[in-house]
Amino acid sequence: MTIRRIYPFSRGNSDGNKAMKELLGGKGANLCEMARCGLNVPPGFTITTEVCEEFHRCGGQLPDELLEDVRKAVAGVEAEMGLKFGDANAPLLFSVRSGAAVSMPGMMDTVLNLGLNDQVVEGFAAKYGARFAMDCYRRLLQMFGDVVLGIPHEAFEAKLTAIKAAKGLQFDVQMDADDLRSLVGLYKQVYVDHGQELPQDPWQQMYMGINAVFKSWNIPRAIKYREINKITGLKGTAVNVQTMVYGNMGDTSGTGVCFTRNPANGERELFGEFLINAQGEDVVAGIRTPMPIKHMADVMPPIYAELVANTTMLEKHMKDMQDVEFTVQEGKLFMLQCRNGKRTGTAALRIALELEAEGLISKDEAVCMVEPRHLDQLLHPQFEDEKKYAKDVITRGLAASPGAAVGRLVFSAEEAEEWAARGERVVLCRHETSPEDVGGMHAAQGILTCRGGMTSHAAVVARGWGKPCVCGCEALHIDLKAKTLVYEANGQEVILNEGDWVSLNGTTGEVIVGQQPLRKPEVQGGNLGKLMSWVDKARRLRVLTNADTPEDALVARTNGAQGIGLCRTEHMFFATHERIAAVRRMIAEEELDSSHKMEALDELKRYQREDFEGIFKAMDGLPVTIRLLDPPLHEFLPQEGPAMEALCRQLAEELGASLERVEGRLNGLREVNPMMGLRGCRLGIVHPEITEMQATAIFEAAAAVIKEGGHVHPHIMVPLVATTDEMDHQLAIIHAAAKAVAAASGVQVPYKVGTMIEVPRAALQAGHLAERAEFFSFGTNDLTQMTFGISRDDAQAKFLSHYTRSGILQTDPFDTLDVIGVGEMVKIAVERGRATKPNLELGICGEHGGDPASISFFNKVGLDYVSCSPLRVPIARLAAAQAAIKAKK
Repeated sequence: MTIRRIYPFSRGNSDGNKAMKELLGGKGANLCEMARCGLNVPPGFTITTEVCEEFHRCGGQLPDELLEDVRKAVAGVEAEMGLKFGDANAPLLFSVRSGAAVSMPGMMDTVLNLGLNDQVVEGFAAKYGARFAMDCYRRLLQMFGDVVLGIPHEAFEAKLTAIKAAKGLQFDVQMDADDLRSLVGLYKQVYVDHGQELPQDPWQQMYMGINAVFKSWNIPRAIKYREINKITGLKGTAVNVQTMVYGNMGDTSGTGVCFTRNPANGERELFGEFLINAQGEDVVAGIRTPMPIKHMADVMPPIYAELVANTTMLEKHMKDMQDVEFTVQEGKLFMLQCRNGKRTGTAALRIALELEAEGLISKDEAVCMVEPRHLDQLLHPQFEDEKKYAKDVITRGLAASPGAAVGRLVFSAEEAEEWAARGERVVLCRHETSPEDVGGMHAAQGILTCRGGMTSHAAVVARGWGKPCVCGCEALHIDLKAKTLVYEANGQEVILNEGDWVSLNGTTGEVIVGQQPLRKPEVQGGNLGKLMSWVDKARRLRVLTNADTPEDALVARTNGAQGIGLCRTEHMFFATHERIAAVRRMIAEEELDSSHKMEALDELKRYQREDFEGIFKAMDGLPVTIRLLDPPLHEFLPQEGPAMEALCRQLAEELGASLERVEGRLNGLREVNPMMGLRGCRLGIVHPEITEMQATAIFEAAAAVIKEGGHVHPHIMVPLVATTDEMDHQLAIIHAAAKAVAAASGVQVPYKVGTMIEVPRAALQAGHLAERAEFFSFGTNDLTQMTFGISRDDAQAKFLSHYTRSGILQTDPFDTLDVIGVGEMVKIAVERGRATKPNLELGICGEHGGDPASISFFNKVGLDYVSCSPLRVPIARLAAAQAAIKAKK
């Protein structure tokens, strides 16, 4: 393959050309675009992302051919500028900056003022003045030392602070030429102290600077940023080598950053900051307080007018809100960079709608402009300012359920309920949650666990309830006896006690000490409703919801759900302590030959019937897909220890059985690998009375609602089917229950029976299963687990994070569907199922049903619907629309 290495900024590009952005990075591609539009861009060139890929493949070495290409490109800039790199009489300096295809602001390195040395700086002083020359030199010494040679930034800052303190100065800009010359001497001593020296050869500076920027692709903060933002599949960063222009040449010079619209609220105004007599890093360093950009109109009226004209033109040309960097050098405006600006959810919504109203974009383009994370912000409480709490973050876990939660720390479900009953907000912290914790989980503002993954009990329940949840924080240690949470900070052990305030960011996975301020979601002027009307016209996929209660169903319907794609009946059993107690009696009765067995089943049927009636009424006229009991029975029991012992004693007394017999029965439910054991349809085959009880409850509830004038469409889903005989067994029980209820009630309930495709064998046998099933719903959690052969409960904490960091896997397959492997299973099942039954209804009800990247795949393979948690319904609707629009293109 031929490596494309160098592109001058003046070379043509096309707006929105994805290939060019992948090659030149967003910054390089946009520099070409600005130059093509005739803006005053300092000349330069881009070293492509392909070189970065080659650089890292070759062990961090610049290709020999690149050095010659760089010299030729610099010669072109020299001819254009009439200056020469490394020449003291006509000095030309450069900056080197990063720039990936996806914006990663501040994550990688930059070096400014390359080309200065002890000789050139004197020529610079003769040409532009001693103060300016020394100011540029001290900046090069500090940035090169920090970024390229690894000298601690603080070593330079200490010298700068000392000089200012000795002279009684507050700002860098107050130092005169002598002060700066002294500072240069002190900075050189810092180099000596660290066994380093600034290369006096400008070309060596250039090569080392380029090398450092390429290396910064894999520094920890850049890796972490890509992990958090799920940025994968990029070749690396480009390097932009650009002629230096100088905002630090006095009061007619300056530098700034601005947005063409307010990134916080979307208001159409030039929004940003500006500094007189400064270079770019001064604006973001916080050393001096910048002026609001509008003040430029007072101090530099012609320049401000030109900036407004430039940014207005750029926004129209790029068809999006722009983030712009600029420099003014002695009254002349230079445009250094533009990119689509980061924005809040509120701003994203407003900007998309207003750009469409202004005729700059179509409705489809407006839909694609709003990101799923923007809707997340709008639909969940958020912290007022995430930057302010950065110093208080104690650890980061798995961002299991989005939103912000603040509460007092408690360590048991009982305490959570007690504190909440007193009006206190609480955060429930557990090693991991279980059905025992359901009351406390419901009472808590948020849930924090030391163990467990994105599909753990805590994560799934929290998402279903819309509660913020952070899982898998293995750096935290709970002492239940002392009621403390222990973590390490700065090498010392820190203890949080019950009742201490903590905050959770379920969107980022951060755990924060203290009571951080929250703000409620705000959607102004019905903008969300307007956008979602465009969304629904664009999408092909229907969006259903995973809901287990009438309350969940109503929330989902309000959010636009078109039915229920997954009602997990076991979650109904978790709803109250009385229900869990009934399940436990049923479990203990099995094989004990007790007369209480049918009483327990009847009690459970009563609970289920009540819930189904409520759900059918809430979803009146829409389909409700009900999954029969799926988890292993032992999940309804407490963990081993005092709680288990107490339960055995209680059940023995209630059932009139010996303690030994009850213990033997309950302990006998334990399995080495329960996720691949007695669960799903296997449970209904071994214990057919459970399937009969559930089916009867469904049909009785449906008949009751129909008698009241309601419209009911139950879809009964048999889980974990692998063979046609399993499906036939469960179908017989379900059809028999339907006939019995019809005979007793006089109501014929219209219903469908289908199965979940979550076992690889089921995907391979989909053609035969389609002869029996009226629909398939892909349970991609289990399908992923069984296709990869990894435990979804253990893998994330044990090795998946290492896999994604090291590039063995691009993404966590339980987060975003593995299209190549698991996706192939889905495609096989779709093709074989529809070959047997062309009108076979196909959907997805696993966790991937709410993931935008996965939804794009499901749209592509022809599924009919996706199903997700109630609060993710708008996000799934948006993702489905974006998938359909992209497929159209």
